[in-house]
Amino acid sequence: MLLSNLHKHLIEAGCDEAGRGCLAGPVYAAAVILPADYKNKLLNDSKKLSEKKRYILREQIIKDSIDWAVASIDNLEIDKINILNASLKAMHKAIEQLNNTPEHILVDGNRFHPYPNIPHTCIIKGDGKYLSIAAASVLAKTFRDDYMNEMHIKYPEYDWINNKGYPTKKHRQGILTHGITEIHRKSFQLLPDSFKLNLK
Repeated sequence: MLLSNLHKHLIEAGCDEAGRGCLAGPVYAAAVILPADYKNKLLNDSKKLSEKKRYILREQIIKDSIDWAVASIDNLEIDKINILNASLKAMHKAIEQLNNTPEHILVDGNRFHPYPNIPHTCIIKGDGKYLSIAAASVLAKTFRDDYMNEMHIKYPEYDWINNKGYPTKKHRQGILTHGITEIHRKSFQLLPDSFKLNLK
């Protein structure tokens, strides 16, 4: 089972993002504060969970958490500031939205821009080690999936209902056949080098 906390006597917020590797749509991030000594045997890195389990766990996390928030940065800003900065900015936005100010931030990965007046610890593969980060990964992933499912209704040609914006064969075939939409990330390599795409 994942660990409940890093610092037992501090209010910790776990942070994670979803959608960094996608060709389309926003990057999402979540911040979650769980009760001290929280236990949940099912909770894990969202990538290791089925879609059905992620949505079941989302309801459990929302019910059990002391506080939670989700934020996003759209594709236009991703193209301006790059995906790493956009991911970290989304995490900051999520932390800002918390009603309870954490005393420490646990961040999935190895990069973070310091948040004003709150120390942080970066943990590589933290979503598979700490419950609060895993909870954040589930919220970020499911709320982003909700968005991409809505966009699939508008743009069914790209198969977003299944790929959520990631670079699958069907997604890239859609780009090749139909061009790009207003939510595609122009700064990303949307097609392999063997194909030319007019991004104007």
